[in-house]
Amino acid sequence: MTNALDTAQLQAEGLGTFFRPRDLAPLGISHRRLQSLVAGGLVENFGNGLYRLSEVEPTELETIAMVAAAIPNAVMCLLTALLFHDIGTQLPHKVWIALDRKARKPAHPPSQVRIVRFSGAMLTYGVVCHSAQGVPFRITSPARTIVDCFRCRRKLGLDVALEALHDGLQLRVTTVDAIMRAAEVCRAQTVMRPYLEALSW
Repeated sequence: MTNALDTAQLQAEGLGTFFRPRDLAPLGISHRRLQSLVAGGLVENFGNGLYRLSEVEPTELETIAMVAAAIPNAVMCLLTALLFHDIGTQLPHKVWIALDRKARKPAHPPSQVRIVRFSGAMLTYGVVCHSAQGVPFRITSPARTIVDCFRCRRKLGLDVALEALHDGLQLRVTTVDAIMRAAEVCRAQTVMRPYLEALSW
């Protein structure tokens, strides 16, 4: 059996490009077998409990997949979500993630991350599921992302928030109504209303 076939089988079983040993348990793969796969070059050990299928070609979502596998309770947000949804011109050097206010800060993230804290409805409203290289992850929707940019305008800059609002509507990846609903849930309607009322679409 070739490595390529082994990789295909692992992917067919639902294993993402990045994974942790606990992700192998449903597949019936033991720790000893994992070490054998590493020794054979099929799997790379990234350290701190994170592994990668060696033969899978990287994509533009490589870093998101890596962070999502290492920190499965994270929600991709803000500049990372803008980049994923192709809104605006931001090219963040760190992966922006949201965690529950009570969640422990990741000790050894596999990439540089910027952490913001959400709680209550903020952890679920406008959060959608996607996958990158077979790794599932959660990310804020376009409307929710735009609202978050206004909420965090002191961290990001108002220019980033305004660009996100303009591009999101111009590219029709969201609507004024969706943004207003997200603003209400996130208690940002007072901040956003003047900018939305100033637009004529």
